[in-house]
Amino acid sequence: MKRFLSPLALALCLVLPVAAEEAAGPAMLVADSVYLDGKTRLVAEGRVEALSGDTRIMAQKITYDRTAGTLAIEGPIRIEEGGSITVLASSAEMDAGFQNAVLKSARVVLDQQVQLAAYQMNRVNGRYSQLYKTAVTSCRICNDGTPPLWQIRARRVIHDQVEKQLYFEGAQLRVKDVPIFYLPYLRLPDPTLKRASGFMIPSLNSSTTLGTGIRIPFFLRMGDHRDLTITPYLSTKARTLEFTYRQAYKRGDISFDGAISRDDELPGTTRAYLFGEGAFSLAHDIQLSFNIEATRDDTFLVDYGYSSKDRLESEFALNRTKRDSYSSAALIHYRSLRFGEINANIPSLIADMTHEERFFPRALGGELRIGTELHSHYRYSDAGTDTDGDGIVDGRDVTRLNAELSWQRNWTTAHGLQAKVFSGVAADQFYTAQDTLLSASANEITPMAALALRWPMQKTMQNGSHHIVEPFVQFGWVGGENPDVANDESTRVEFDEGNLLDLTHFPSNDRRERGRMLTYGVNWSRTGPQGWDSTLTLGQILRQKNHVDFSASSGLAGTNSDVLVAGQLRAPSGLALTGRALFDTDLDLTKAEARGTWQQKRFGVGASYVWLDADADEDRNDIVAELSLDSLYRFSRHWAGTANMRYDVTADEAAEAGIGLQYQNECVKVDLSLSRRFTSSTILSPATEMSLTVGLLGFNASSRDKSYTRQCKD
Repeated sequence: MKRFLSPLALALCLVLPVAAEEAAGPAMLVADSVYLDGKTRLVAEGRVEALSGDTRIMAQKITYDRTAGTLAIEGPIRIEEGGSITVLASSAEMDAGFQNAVLKSARVVLDQQVQLAAYQMNRVNGRYSQLYKTAVTSCRICNDGTPPLWQIRARRVIHDQVEKQLYFEGAQLRVKDVPIFYLPYLRLPDPTLKRASGFMIPSLNSSTTLGTGIRIPFFLRMGDHRDLTITPYLSTKARTLEFTYRQAYKRGDISFDGAISRDDELPGTTRAYLFGEGAFSLAHDIQLSFNIEATRDDTFLVDYGYSSKDRLESEFALNRTKRDSYSSAALIHYRSLRFGEINANIPSLIADMTHEERFFPRALGGELRIGTELHSHYRYSDAGTDTDGDGIVDGRDVTRLNAELSWQRNWTTAHGLQAKVFSGVAADQFYTAQDTLLSASANEITPMAALALRWPMQKTMQNGSHHIVEPFVQFGWVGGENPDVANDESTRVEFDEGNLLDLTHFPSNDRRERGRMLTYGVNWSRTGPQGWDSTLTLGQILRQKNHVDFSASSGLAGTNSDVLVAGQLRAPSGLALTGRALFDTDLDLTKAEARGTWQQKRFGVGASYVWLDADADEDRNDIVAELSLDSLYRFSRHWAGTANMRYDVTADEAAEAGIGLQYQNECVKVDLSLSRRFTSSTILSPATEMSLTVGLLGFNASSRDKSYTRQCKD
């Protein structure tokens, strides 16, 4: 029999009540056969489909009674609502607007994640679904008769489609059909709801510092734009309340994390911390941002695993970035958590203001830049001498003002030689307070110029690989002399391929490199036809003057800098290597760092290595060599393991180590981790921590990784 939409079927749109049209729009019926049974009954049989609004019903037979205004449906029945709810049933009776119904042997699938199977389901006012004698699970159910890994049995379940909540009465959690615990009432969000108030997944923790305890987070939805998560943490050695607050605005957002605690580590002392951040877009392209970092004692963050920071930074900043200008202003406060470091004697309060603008003058060509910077740092100490013997005046406060005017232009010759000319002048003014060894003010005018030449050459090999070799050289000159001012900002200098061609390598304008200098080197890159990519940079700087402010391990001490070697390698197999090293004139290594990763479908591994030579100028009396490893391996569809380690090569001992084991399928996730901190100091002692988290998946919008779904044997 041919399937069709007959005139009688179209008549269904006319006979349905007007209320149904207002609620869900006109209905439509498609079937293999449609006929009238008497004057008031319309019958559709064979592959029947009825549509009203976003509701679609598929069944074997639908009978519409105009007098009663009801639909009698014979199954198997499939009802789809809005693409997120699917209902299966054996038979049903409902009104013509699909707002109220009674379904037998019903099964509801929410967002293709959570299944609710019931003896009977009542549909009320198009909003509520009441299910009786219900079993709820997000586990895949196979036809071999085995029970799901977990399920919730309930006397009645109410699904509120407007609030997107599931309400359980007489709920019983079962694992492999074995009762675990009973709750008279239970509420869970349906998987289509992104944010809902309620308890979240708890976790068990055990550590040598805090003892054994449990975290029970509670999420409080405070409207569409803000929420609060409160997490009581109760352990044998601590009583802690953690919290996270988030709020979104039309032009920005804020978030705060914190905790308050009493524990056996510091008996009788209330311990607490607060971290916060926010960002806002203001008028005239101005961006406002802030971050707050505070704690009541130096070890609270490490003891509880909140952060490994040893210096806290709080900042309030404004900036504006446009095509040809940049402006910023920031007020920063630092607090040190390092043992032996006195906060009153370090620059704790810092103010920075910067403005830079560029122009493109037609008469000169090229680019003209004007920049200004105001910096001030303040120590709380009032001492004008070095009372603690660390070589730094305890209360020294410094303010500097820098202004710079520069011009640069590029040319390319017919033979491919690229030339860049740079010239400029800078004016620096310094004010120093509370330092008996330095004058109150100093200034300097600094002219500068440079000529850089590059000659990139390329060649394509027969195997398809593409090579580019680019030798370069730069002749530079910086005039003037460094004034006698404090070195508070440029005590740590980095030398890498990013600043190789800079005229000054100090990180701040409180000092500059002076005299003539020659920079030379070569860049090489290769792009392979099968995904092999590699780069290499070699470079060195020859200078007229020796700058004593460069430390021995910076790579820039003396008139000849160390030789810089840096490279990268990427392979189609997922292997990536990055390395950088500095060699002195005797080709002895002074600094090295490397990072390697290998990423595959089932595993990933990464390793980092850092080697720093001993340098008293950088408060490093011994060689530092450290190796870090991190890895993840997915043993099977459901099992994965992680491991990480930080190893002190110099001391020949581990600093940190951790392992983790994870089981996950479509309906449950179990995380077990064990970590150990081996390092100790005057304020820290070695600690071991173990954590266990068990989560039931399916009741949130993020549990959609199909690769963990179990396969049925049938």
